Amino acid sequence: MEYRYIGKSGLRVTTICLGTMTFGSSTTKEEAFIIMDKAYDFGINFFDTAELYPVPPDSKYAGVTEEIVGEWMKTKPRDSIILATKVAGAASGWFVPPIRHGLTAMDRFHIKRAVEGSLKRLKTDYIDLYQMHWPDTIVPIEETMRAFDDLVREGKVRYIGTSNDTAYGLTKSLMVSKYEGLVRFESIQNNFSILNPRFFDELETVCRKENVSLLPYSPIAGGILSGKYNQKFIPEDARFSNYIKHPNRRVRVHAKRFYNEKTLKATEMFLEVAKKYDINPVTLAVAYSKHFDFVASTIIGARKVEQLDESLKAVDIKLNRDILKDIKRVQESILYPMG
Repeated sequence: MEYRYIGKSGLRVTTICLGTMTFGSSTTKEEAFIIMDKAYDFGINFFDTAELYPVPPDSKYAGVTEEIVGEWMKTKPRDSIILATKVAGAASGWFVPPIRHGLTAMDRFHIKRAVEGSLKRLKTDYIDLYQMHWPDTIVPIEETMRAFDDLVREGKVRYIGTSNDTAYGLTKSLMVSKYEGLVRFESIQNNFSILNPRFFDELETVCRKENVSLLPYSPIAGGILSGKYNQKFIPEDARFSNYIKHPNRRVRVHAKRFYNEKTLKATEMFLEVAKKYDINPVTLAVAYSKHFDFVASTIIGARKVEQLDESLKAVDIKLNRDILKDIKRVQESILYPMG
């Protein structure tokens, strides 16, 4: 099993992390336990969750995922697990989270309330990696970083990270941490995949220069890269089959980013690449996302235990120059299919 360090931290993690965002809604607690057991027994030591999970976000479910993860962790030695969770971002942006009455912000009050809730649900006295789920465009980053610094000094959190952030946002936070003498973000959890290589545009440089690790999520683009949507009939029991019919417009818009004419065309071409090299397309996609030196660990997900198999195989896959060239050709022929 290969391990990598997250940023400049002491967190030594497996190159694959198990994401939990469906646990408690489309994945039952019983199935979630089976999935986590399988990943743990395989050797995975890194597990990622959030106070807002499961998705799509719903006030009646928020926090359930952390409760499930916390209950499961009681069956394992706590120090054998690197646990990551997130505080919901600000309600001033693209989305109003259905927690704390939709008044969330990245200020000291909300960060403190959020971590206390997460620790209780997770049944632990510390979080290894505590992440900002998305940035706040109103509250100064100085206040946010001081609040995170307090949590580290109190021993509730070991290290901090950001998520869904920009090159400017990450750079600004790092400069504030440096000049104010505060803890810094050691990781950034952003969408990155064969279908969505935008991280290379700016953030790759920031991560390499500042030694911040990317924790890519959606390496198989929510299941698109499995090829199951490139069929004559859309599968009934699939994520975007449900999302495109969801009553919430934001969820439908989110689905169209992943499931559209360009992503399906690019996926068709990636399926040919996988066939050429006799690699399962899911394994190929996950192997691609963990290939780069600025990546510490790739976050995979599964609604059912059998969906884990092909992703876990990527642990032992190293992509050669010929495969990477073929992938690059597809990416250059259909630029930014996810927008």
